[in-house]
Amino acid sequence: MTAQEQQPGSPARGALQLVAVERTGHVATVTIQRPDKLNALNPAVLGELTAAFHDLLAQGSEVRAAVLTGAGKAFVAGADIAEMAAMNSIAAKRFAEAGHRLADLIETAPFPVIAAVNGFALGGGCELALACDFIYAAEGAKLGQPEVNLGVIPGFGGTQRLLRRVGPGRARELIYSGDMITAEQALAIGLVNAVFPAAELLARAREAALKIASRGPLAVAAAKRVLLRGESLDLTAANELEAQAFAALFGSEDQQLGMKAFLAKSQATFTGK
Repeated sequence: MTAQEQQPGSPARGALQLVAVERTGHVATVTIQRPDKLNALNPAVLGELTAAFHDLLAQGSEVRAAVLTGAGKAFVAGADIAEMAAMNSIAAKRFAEAGHRLADLIETAPFPVIAAVNGFALGGGCELALACDFIYAAEGAKLGQPEVNLGVIPGFGGTQRLLRRVGPGRARELIYSGDMITAEQALAIGLVNAVFPAAELLARAREAALKIASRGPLAVAAAKRVLLRGESLDLTAANELEAQAFAALFGSEDQQLGMKAFLAKSQATFTGK
């Protein structure tokens, strides 16, 4: 099958080979495992990542937070240029659509996803991180949208999510120049939330995920949904959306458990119901 004929981003069949998924309690860790290619994204990787997240979604409230990272010295160094170079416009559109489907799947998942950027997060890798709820980076990591150096633009949502994350001025500067920035520079502009020594990164990301997983899963899912949908609404409509979501949680088992535990000065164990 040629690059022009591939249908990227469809759920992978059989056992995952390029992606590993580990679950500890209510926290899943998804690791891209193509270190010899710096975890570069191609149709096969997109397909396996899509399948992995569909599987996590199918587990319902058993999964309450996830960490996304890469094996080796890169998070994702970008798309696989050798494969992209063979694409025509039709194949490139399919590839971009597959990237968008994956990013949308992560962004709209009812559980938060934390990107643990352990190294290079460039091009599609930066876009994948931007689809996550927030980003932790290792000291020495590099981030950027260098697509203009290849004669193209970001194709997996970078022009839109980067703008919303760091503001139009910073996004334009990064996308037009194609420059890489350090983790510390990314922290300064709000692209990443925190920077840790590389040896601590995954543990810190999992620690944050465990904390989130201990909170009311229905409430966290509602908060994520309202934050995401409200971003495109005017303030009045967004506040109405918030009020509706707030009211809808009353009467849930989680709300009753949470408030009873607070009044009893104890820790609630939420059920997700």
